[in-house]
Amino acid sequence: MPFVPHTEDEVREMLATIGVDSVEDLFAEISADMRPKSFDLPEGLSEMEVLSRLEAMAAKNATNSVSFLGAGFYDHYIPAAVDALTMRGEFYTAYTPYQPEASQGTLQAIFEYQTAVTRLLGMECANASVYDGGTALYEALMMAVRKTKRRKIVVSEALNPIYRVMLGSYTSNLDLEFVTVPHKDGMTDIEGLKQAIDDTTAAVLVQNPNFFGSINDFTELFAAAKAVKAVSVISAYPVLQTLLKTPGAMGADVAVAEGQSLGLPLSFGGPYLGIMTCTKGMVRQMPGRIVGRTNDSQGRTGYVLTLQAREQHIRRQKATSNICSNQSLCALRALVHMCALGELGMKRAARVSVERAHICAEKLTAIPGVKMQTKGAFGNEFAVTLPVNAFEVIAKLTERGFVPGFPLGRYFDGLENGLLVACTEKTSEEQIGIFAEMLRGALK
Repeated sequence: MPFVPHTEDEVREMLATIGVDSVEDLFAEISADMRPKSFDLPEGLSEMEVLSRLEAMAAKNATNSVSFLGAGFYDHYIPAAVDALTMRGEFYTAYTPYQPEASQGTLQAIFEYQTAVTRLLGMECANASVYDGGTALYEALMMAVRKTKRRKIVVSEALNPIYRVMLGSYTSNLDLEFVTVPHKDGMTDIEGLKQAIDDTTAAVLVQNPNFFGSINDFTELFAAAKAVKAVSVISAYPVLQTLLKTPGAMGADVAVAEGQSLGLPLSFGGPYLGIMTCTKGMVRQMPGRIVGRTNDSQGRTGYVLTLQAREQHIRRQKATSNICSNQSLCALRALVHMCALGELGMKRAARVSVERAHICAEKLTAIPGVKMQTKGAFGNEFAVTLPVNAFEVIAKLTERGFVPGFPLGRYFDGLENGLLVACTEKTSEEQIGIFAEMLRGALK
C-alpha cells in the first residue's frame, strides 16, 4: 500500500488554506501536453526482495583485492573501538554545535581533536576541520593571500597533483599568479623554490613526504620565505608525522593534512577530513570553527565556539570562507583513532608501514627492467619505473586481485612507465612477495 502521511481531512484543510478545491487544481497552469503520461516505475518490492537485490549489486564490487594504491589515501588498520564509539547516537547524529550550552560533549570532543592534531603536527592552533586535504590546502593558500595582501603563489610540482587540480579549480576566477617549480626526478626542488620566492610572494606550498614518497626537511626553505614575509604552507601525512620532523619544527606557518588515514575507511570518494593547523600569528585568518576552553561564572570548565569566521556567523563579505563545513563526526573518528592507538601504537603503525615499503622496493627493483625512481629517503610510498607502460601492468594485475599502485603518467608527462607504490601496516610480507612475482610475470 502507498505511504501517504496525510489524512483526507488534512489534505482538504491544506487545499482550503491555499485556496483550491483539489490537488489537480494545483497543476492547472501546466498544459496537458506538458504533463507526464506515466512515470514508468517498476512494481514495488518487499523489504526482503529489495535487500536481496541490493546485496547482489553490492557483491559485484571487488572488495577483496590486495591494494598497493596510495597517492594520498591509505588503507590503514582501524581499531574496532573507533566504530563502536563514533556510531553512538549522541555522536553519530550531531552536527554543528551552534548552542554551546547544549553541546558541551560535542564541543569538548572537537577541542580534544584540535589539541591532538596540533601536537601531532607541532603547531599552535587548529580548527574543527574542513572537507578534505585538498580544500584544506586551498584554505591555507587563501589565508596567506589575506595575510600578505599578495597574489603570487609558489607551488612545488612534487605536491599531490590531485590537490594542484583542486587549487586550479577553486582559484580559476581569482586574480592569483601560480608559479610551479618542476620536480627533479621525483625530488622536490628546494633550491628552485627558494629562487622563485621574492617579496611579492604570498605563499610557498610543499608536501612531506612529497607525491613521489620522498622525505624532505623544509627548514631552510621556510626560513627563506619568512625572510621576505611570505607564508610557508606544508601538506603532511599524519601517520608518518609520528616519525618525521614536524611542520612546526621546520618553521611552517600553516600545516594541513588529509586525515583519512586516521580512522576513516577508504570508500568511493569519502568522507574525508581536512586537518588545518597554524601558528598563533595566522589564527585570525583561519576559516571554520575553533573551539576554546574556558570557565563559567562558577568556575566550571566549559567549551565554546570562538573566532567564528564562517558566513553563517558573520556578514558574508567578512567571512574567511563559505566552504569550511565538515561533519565533526570525521574529526571525532580521527581523535578516537589516535587515542586508541596512543603514541606508541601510532609510531608502530608508521614504522611497520615504512619497513614494508622498503621490503617491497627491494623486491620490485630486483626484477629485471624495474628501477627505483624515488631518490633518497622515503616513507611508506615510493615510485618505480617499469620497462612498459604502467597502465598495462595495472590492468593485468588488477584482474588478478592485486592493485599494484598509481600510474604517474596520469598527471605527469614523460612518466607513463612510472608506478607509485604504497604499503601500510596491513600489507604483509607474503602479499609483497606475491606482488613481486606477479609483476615479474607480467613483464615477461
